[in-house]
Amino acid sequence: MLRQQGGKPTELEFVSIDGLVPKDHLLRKIERAVDFSFIREKVACLYCADNGRPAIDPVVLFKMLLLGYLYGIRSERKLVQEIQVNVAFRWFLGFTFADKVPDSSTLSQNRRRRFRESTIYWEIFDEIVLLAVKKRLVDGKVLYTDSTHLKANANKHKFRKEVVQKSTRGYLDDLEVAIAEDRLEHGKAPREPQAQGPVLKETKISTTDPESGYMVRDGKPKGFFYLDHRTVDGRHNIITDSFVTPASVHDSIPYLERLDRQRERFGFAVESVGLDAGYDTAAICKGLEARHIFGVIARWQPPHRPGFFRKWQYRYDRLADQYLCPTGQVLRYTTTNRLGYREYKSDGDLCQHCPLLESCTASATHVKVITRHVWERSKERIGYHRRLERGKAMYVLRKQTVERSFADAKELHGHRYARLRGLSNVQEQSLLCAICQNIKKIALLTGKSLKSQLSILLKALVPALHPCPCLIPLPIRERPPLPIP
Repeated sequence: MLRQQGGKPTELEFVSIDGLVPKDHLLRKIERAVDFSFIREKVACLYCADNGRPAIDPVVLFKMLLLGYLYGIRSERKLVQEIQVNVAFRWFLGFTFADKVPDSSTLSQNRRRRFRESTIYWEIFDEIVLLAVKKRLVDGKVLYTDSTHLKANANKHKFRKEVVQKSTRGYLDDLEVAIAEDRLEHGKAPREPQAQGPVLKETKISTTDPESGYMVRDGKPKGFFYLDHRTVDGRHNIITDSFVTPASVHDSIPYLERLDRQRERFGFAVESVGLDAGYDTAAICKGLEARHIFGVIARWQPPHRPGFFRKWQYRYDRLADQYLCPTGQVLRYTTTNRLGYREYKSDGDLCQHCPLLESCTASATHVKVITRHVWERSKERIGYHRRLERGKAMYVLRKQTVERSFADAKELHGHRYARLRGLSNVQEQSLLCAICQNIKKIALLTGKSLKSQLSILLKALVPALHPCPCLIPLPIRERPPLPIP
């Protein structure tokens, strides 16, 4: 039978916002698990204490931003419209039906003028991580790191070519010492100090977003992107670091510095790390060994010319410090160059008569040259970890931790594209997205732990309340029928 709705939406009704929000709503779980009042103390220095009009509560402003990232709302105007009609959003912000929602320009102007030059986003992110540590959701013993690309808000066809300085690496001083020691060990004179001028290269610079980087990688789209270098804890996949660079910066450059930052800021006693093939460099392997960290890094396959032998086909004799080619010819050490590579060369007079010369080298002098980094031994030891059972188990979990974190960020929280232009704006986006993922996970995990603790407590209380087994009430279905009088 058809039924016509006869209600009038203009009628006045007495309702409670708290009663309209479901008890198992995600925002209720977040409100119970996370206390955002610490934000007021963090931003107090950014407000005038005795002058100006009363400002909107900064906790409300940041909660509004977090709602946008939590539910993947990319536009601040759209976010304000959703808050106006969404009861759960109003409850989370502490608004009544009669309260006016702040204008979208209030959000943008505070973000642009008051919070941009501050470190407030990093401070909020750190507080959330420390909260997870306090709740024993993070232990910092096993960390997984990877990077993902965010498409910049820029046209890939609008650019200019410029000569810019290459990204500097933080281990150059240690490398210079290692080169000097290696040359001394081989009886070579130390190199004269080279003028420390910047290393330049020609690259494409976007005319729309000059701070983005032009990315050219195998299997990746070409264009202007940013990279989000993210680290997650292996216990419950809580994000412990999120650092943004232009896409032209290699993954390995900021890694050791970001790892040290987490160890110092959160007091992590890192025991092992899992990394992708982009981090398979001698410098990172040396750094992990110096920090006594068990590293598992995927193997990186260098570019190979078809028809030529691969490097692994030349066997290295560590005791004699020389290489042997597939035919048994010796490649002896000659020098250590400024980049930190030892050079091993063959005898051209012998190689010119070799039947496998065409598969070995195309040099006009018939000399085969193989390079080996001064820290190659560390790279080999770290590479051995991936063949151990512990290393295999760790690497399998990498796609369930950091890659899953990236997938959730892109699918649920709008982290596929850069919302604004500029490195600082993309860093802000990355931190807010990471904060939302962390508070969401903290809320869900805390709710599960409370339920498990309650069930354990009830199981422990039942024997105490009923010491005699015969006095424990049976379930209704298991009770014997009462005798008929």
